[in-house]
Order: sequence, then structure tokens, then C-alpha cells
Amino acid sequence: MRVHGILASLLLASTTLTSAAVVMPETARADISVNIDLGEPVALAPPPLPMYVVPEPPMENVVWMPGYWRWSEFGYYWVPGTWVEPPTVGLLWTPGYWGWGDGNFAWHEGYWGEHVGFYGGVNYGGGYGGEGFHGGGWHDGRYVPNRSVINVPNITNVTNVSFNGGPGGNSARPTSQEQAVARERHVPPTSEQMKHREAAGSNPQLRESANHGKPEIAATAKPAEFSGKGVVAARQAGVQNPKAQEHNQSVIKNPALAKGAALPKSEGREEPKAPATQARPDVAPRAAEERAKPAEEMAKPVPQERAIEPRPQVERKLEPEERPKVEAQPRSEEKPKAEPQPRPAEPKAPPPHQEEKAAPKEEHPAPKEEKPAEEHKEHE
Repeated sequence: MRVHGILASLLLASTTLTSAAVVMPETARADISVNIDLGEPVALAPPPLPMYVVPEPPMENVVWMPGYWRWSEFGYYWVPGTWVEPPTVGLLWTPGYWGWGDGNFAWHEGYWGEHVGFYGGVNYGGGYGGEGFHGGGWHDGRYVPNRSVINVPNITNVTNVSFNGGPGGNSARPTSQEQAVARERHVPPTSEQMKHREAAGSNPQLRESANHGKPEIAATAKPAEFSGKGVVAARQAGVQNPKAQEHNQSVIKNPALAKGAALPKSEGREEPKAPATQARPDVAPRAAEERAKPAEEMAKPVPQERAIEPRPQVERKLEPEERPKVEAQPRSEEKPKAEPQPRPAEPKAPPPHQEEKAAPKEEHPAPKEEKPAEEHKEHE
């Protein structure tokens, strides 16, 4: 009996160990997926956050996800804030944020959890003031938004800095409570959130190069719905920190400072276009000179045109000679009329034959005329 008890205890211990071994890697993977940058490092500092008002929630039990800047091959683009359904009841959303490291900026993905963790100290507004969350909470299985907070635009942050650390970024560090939340189990963004981001990335109007930090679609009531009553436009663009501006300008002027980090394609295209734009003013004066040359030539051809005038006169002289030919051309078109013309030339040939016949006739009268001449001589 003791042996059986010992074996039973060993089996229980092994099952608990195996279950712990299964659970722990999942939590570890969740933490890693949250802290690792999902995209390539970026050399340019993110734009400041625009100012806008949170729209009314379209239904119950939806949590507010603030808008943020994301990176693509064309540069930064704005992902509008929207109301999203959590994976399960009782979870809250911790926004992602841009963080500085190794001389570049990296995106730290947001996540779902029982508590709101560290999101870079960024003041997103709508209850996310840089630390914790005050925009609502769960009560008896129902999410109740704090309307005194969510309807206030994010104007408390004067410069609206959208990243942590680096040139011009905020210096926030996770608190002990936020560090504890980081060790909790997290759930990645839902498919609905990812579709919302993809829709924003495919919309050229949401690119920072197009809206200049003031997107017309700053927030939406429902994910990926960028038109209709639930769309809110930005009131004004945020103000970038001077240090961040200096950093971006230095990197654009000297791309080697990026150290292999991503730069927008638009920046790379502007560099080769710069000489083209410089060449265009050179072409303009050349074109003006070329236009001036024909103007001068137009003045010179006055005598040349007079010299050319005799040519049409020569043609006019030739015209009368060719006029019969021109008249003959319609006749040549009428082949039956053109053929009889050479035929009358043939009967003209016999007159020389007649002249040849007349020649012998003249020979016969010649002796007759000579005889009377001799007769006159004899009479003399």
C-alpha cells in the first residue's frame, strides 16, 4: 500500500510539473510577443499626435483603442482611434508605443490584459494620460466608459510627443505596478484590430506626407469604417519637439546616420529628383534661347524669303511649259484621247517621202532648163 501511495504521489507531482511546463512557455511567449518590435527599426522620429475628440461608442462592451502612428515603406501613417470588442469580457487594452534603442525607433505592440501596463508614458488621450487608464472599467460583466474623460480631446500634452526616449521623446519609465503587469498573461491584438490597421495603411490620405500630421480621419466609431457619421477629423496637428526635428533633418540630409534603419521611399525618391529639378531651370533658359534663335532667324529670313521667291517664279516659268502637260494629264487619264495624239504625228512622216519623190521630179526638169540655156548661148 505504501508503494502504491508513493507511486500516486509521484504521478501527481509529474502531472503538476508538466502542466506548469506547458503554461509557463505560453506566458513567456506572450510577454516576448508584446515587448519585441514587430517591424524593422526606423531612423526617423514619429510625428506628434494630432488633437481630436473620441466619438461615441457604437454599442456596449467595447473598449477605446487610441490612434497611433505606424510605419510603412512610404513613411509614417495614422491609424485612427476606434472602439473595439475585447477577446473576452473583463480585458483592458494597453496601447503600443514607439521606443528608442540602439540609435533607432522601434514599435512595441499593444496587448490585452486584466490590467493596463506600460505604454511609454505617451499621452494618447481618451483616458490614456501616459500612466494607467481612466477611461472606463468593467462592472458586473459590463464595460462602463467614463464619459467625463473620453470626450475630452488629448490637449493636456502640449507637444503631443508620440514616443519614449531618444531625441525629443519623453523620459517615462515603468513603475513597479506596470512591471508587475508586464509579467501577467497578455493577449495580442484581435483580427479586427489588425484589419483596421491594414485598412489605414492602404489609405494614402492617412500618410503623414499627405495629411501633414492632421488626418481627416482621426478616429472612427467602428474599426475599418472610414466614412459616415462615426468619423472624426483632427482639430489640429501636434507640435513636434525641436530635438526630434533636428534629428529627422540630420538623418534626411545624411542617410548614413540611419545605420541601416528604415527610411521612407519618398525620401529616397526626392534625392534623385533634386538634380532633375535643378536641371529643369537650366533647360528653361536653353529653351528660351532656342525660342529666341528662331525669333532672330525669323528676322533674317526676310532676304532669304526673297531669295526663295524666284524659285516659285521659276516654277511659274515652267508652269506654262508644263501647262500643255497639265492639260495632257487629264487626257492621259483618258487613255483613248492620249493615244490618238501620237497618231497624227505619224502622218507627218509621209511629207518627207513626198519631198523625196519631188526630188527626182526636179532632176527631170533640170535638163530641160539647161537646154534652153545652151540654145541661148548658140544664138549669141
